[in-house]
Amino acid sequence: MPDLVETAVNAGNFNTLLKAAEAVQLLETLKSPGQFTLFAPTDEAFAKLPEGSLDALLEDISKLKKIVAYHVAFGDVRSDDLKQIDEAQTMEGSVIAIESVDGGIKVNDAHVVTTDILTDNGVIHVIDEVLMPAMVAGGRG
Repeated sequence: MPDLVETAVNAGNFNTLLKAAEAVQLLETLKSPGQFTLFAPTDEAFAKLPEGSLDALLEDISKLKKIVAYHVAFGDVRSDDLKQIDEAQTMEGSVIAIESVDGGIKVNDAHVVTTDILTDNGVIHVIDEVLMPAMVAGGRG
């Protein structure tokens, strides 16, 4: 079974996320044998960011690393698990809010549009928005 990175590459709609993960040197971590849950914003989700902000982030590696790491939780957390918890610890260090709403799942303000894409070293849940850690969203950090 392919790992998280190979699965994201094969899907074809996570190019921006993969570019960001590569820029902050997280690709090797996401290929490693540990178990991870990746909340993966699509290229469309990145396109919703204000104009110019993605380019600015690609130049601010420390801020970009916090954002990319904020999309990764430790362990293999599947949709059944997401429905039973209200938060998850991220690789970035802070927690994301998990909420079951109208039969779906929200992660902070993003909707999970596809759940449980299984990989060799974890699971991918596709989300429709880029998650921003409070420290980055608030302008600090």
